[in-house]
Amino acid sequence: MPLFDLPLAELETYSPTIVEPDDLDAFWATTLAESRAAGGDLAETVRLERVDAGLELVTVDDVTFPGFGGHPIKAWLVRPAGAAVDAALPAVVEFIGYGGGRGLAHEHLAWAAAGFAHLVVDTRGQGSRWGTGGGTPDPVGSGPATPGFMTRGIEDPHDHYYRRVFTDGVRAVDALRSLPGIDPDRVAVTGASQGGGISIAVAGLADGLVAAMPDVPFLSHFRHAVAITDRDPYGEIRTYLAVHRDAEETVFRTLSYVDVALLARRATAPALFSVALMDLTCPPSTVYAAFNGWGAKAVADDAAAGAVAREIDVYRYNDHEGGQGFRFAQQRAWLRAHAGA
Repeated sequence: MPLFDLPLAELETYSPTIVEPDDLDAFWATTLAESRAAGGDLAETVRLERVDAGLELVTVDDVTFPGFGGHPIKAWLVRPAGAAVDAALPAVVEFIGYGGGRGLAHEHLAWAAAGFAHLVVDTRGQGSRWGTGGGTPDPVGSGPATPGFMTRGIEDPHDHYYRRVFTDGVRAVDALRSLPGIDPDRVAVTGASQGGGISIAVAGLADGLVAAMPDVPFLSHFRHAVAITDRDPYGEIRTYLAVHRDAEETVFRTLSYVDVALLARRATAPALFSVALMDLTCPPSTVYAAFNGWGAKAVADDAAAGAVAREIDVYRYNDHEGGQGFRFAQQRAWLRAHAGA
């Protein structure tokens, strides 16, 4: 696949104008407050069930926690088996790519083997397109939509699918911090593609994260993405608009509330991104729209704080696979430096 987007030198300074809804911060503050109230006391509502996964060097818990609206969300919590009972482990919360689920516990061993607690979060309503499945339904309905998830609830931001998913992500961090044996001040978020987009959103909405590691992230700079790539999932939006010909402004207004290029501006944790320059699924300019804006609002609100640290690894010859497993060694070393692990 040839290079198709802006030259790298232009990507490095790419800072598009993306119109923010006037009530974006109020929208998310209200959303999170309502879901935290609906979820009740996490000491009582987060449930852990020890799983015999046949693994000697890690322990596995099947976790259920309250997400958006108090809806039950599933996750795996994988920890080093030798961790002291009173140890406060640094932790990584991982979100999953589009269509996948949390899979099986033994598929998630690397972070625990490196000394971290690892929470692998299901994505509501997904888990049946690739991988080994998920276990979290989405009990909320939708109006007319293109097959997939991008246009579910597209007529109103309050109904949109990713309002629920991003809230689930913030609540995953809340739930993990409530558990004994976890250091609440050393929680990082990560994920690739959709998981990378969710990790950016959570970094913009959750306070006090130690780091964020989004790989080839999705869900950024929607209007531009739809204009330059015909691949799904962005293609789902184009398909919807080809049918609903008078809905363009409604669609992009709704998507502006879940555009991670805007939520990235609110991040305060250091970030390690990755981008693939031949990525037709999540075009490089959409990744840089989030990366170059990282922490901008946080800095504007507190000029004394200085710029929020950010780095990006560039894979010149890769499509949407990006760095895949090649990234782990660098992410591990980078996160250890930031989390003191």
